[in-house]
Amino acid sequence: MKDFKEKAGADRPKASFVIGACALLFLIIGYQSALFIQRAGVLRIVANHDAPDTVYIATATVPPADSGATASSGTPSASYRRNAPHSAAAQDIRRSVTPRRYESFRFDPNTVSIDDLMRLGFSQKQAQSIDNYRKKGGRFRRKVDFARSYVVDDSVFRRLEPFIDIPKIDLNTADSAAFETLPGIGPFFAAKMVSYRGELGGYSYSEQLMDIWHFDREKFDGLKDLVTIRTETCRPYPLWELDEAALACHPYIGKHAAHGIVLFRDNNPPEACSVEALRKAGVLSEAQAEKLGRCLLVPRSGPGMVR
Repeated sequence: MKDFKEKAGADRPKASFVIGACALLFLIIGYQSALFIQRAGVLRIVANHDAPDTVYIATATVPPADSGATASSGTPSASYRRNAPHSAAAQDIRRSVTPRRYESFRFDPNTVSIDDLMRLGFSQKQAQSIDNYRKKGGRFRRKVDFARSYVVDDSVFRRLEPFIDIPKIDLNTADSAAFETLPGIGPFFAAKMVSYRGELGGYSYSEQLMDIWHFDREKFDGLKDLVTIRTETCRPYPLWELDEAALACHPYIGKHAAHGIVLFRDNNPPEACSVEALRKAGVLSEAQAEKLGRCLLVPRSGPGMVR
């Protein structure tokens, strides 16, 4: 009997072993609980992005036709997508965990967000690389510039090319900073483009840039596909309304022609007033008439534009 008790005591686990086993068990349970909480937090972050955190903001409303409703009760005429703000850590978690869904939609590679770049099919690292390039002053002037980025695969570019929308620079609304983004245009020419616009009373056609000193054909050809003049920003020049002093300030007129325009205007009926009539009367030279004839002019009277 004594031998049995001694043997049973020898087989019983020591207290230190029991404590260690319990500690290990609690450690495993704690680790699994931490993993569960972490996973739940990640799922919550992803769920918040996919559902309530994305909103569409209406920028204007148009009432239904013949309804008599006010503008505020109509349907949105335009809207844009906006995500609710999150911390940088939450953004990183969501980007790394959320399954990538490739989409195709119109975008400007100079302003598109990292999130939308990922929606377009880029990885987070690729999207960040594109953003870093922009932050360092890089700019995509043409679609082909975006294709040359080392993170843009040929297959991805072929899919996205129809959706790339890089706005052209409007010569009548851009400031000197915008002009400086054009190839071959530094601070000097950017300032000249703005000041010459003031002298003209607004650009009517892009070739007028070549009137600027040392702005040659080569420089113009390098940027002509990047600029535009929208109809709504082109202001007609009031040739038949200005006094002699104001007319003399126009680059295409000068003092001598300004005096002749005023005399011609005062001694001819409105329907006889045109740039071609001024040329035939010797008021304008061939070169002056050619340039002024391409400008948008305010008609002296009657419908249509007097050219």
